[in-house]
Amino acid sequence: MIIDVLSWLSLIGGGLIGIIGAIGIHRFPDFYSRQHATGIADTLCAMLILLGLGLQAGLSLAAFKLALIFIFLFFTSPTASHVLANAAMHGGLKPKLDSVATEERS
Repeated sequence: MIIDVLSWLSLIGGGLIGIIGAIGIHRFPDFYSRQHATGIADTLCAMLILLGLGLQAGLSLAAFKLALIFIFLFFTSPTASHVLANAAMHGGLKPKLDSVATEERS
């Protein structure tokens, strides 16, 4: 019973984090802020969903495979976010800065 509750809490939490990341894509003004929102939310969302599925699977081959998938995503998602942001910077895409913050720096 406790494992089922923890599993469902992880699955629901992962789903909510995914929705929050999607809202971040819609609400943030430029590529870099959107990339930050999705990069953070993507890894946490995947972790919680895979944890919930692993708890449902119990100690089995399926849980081991889910752990391997998580390890793969844990390393590749942040790396992909960094590479995309780096490519955008080298491509000349400038961040959108707030005019008030820009005036304070001058």
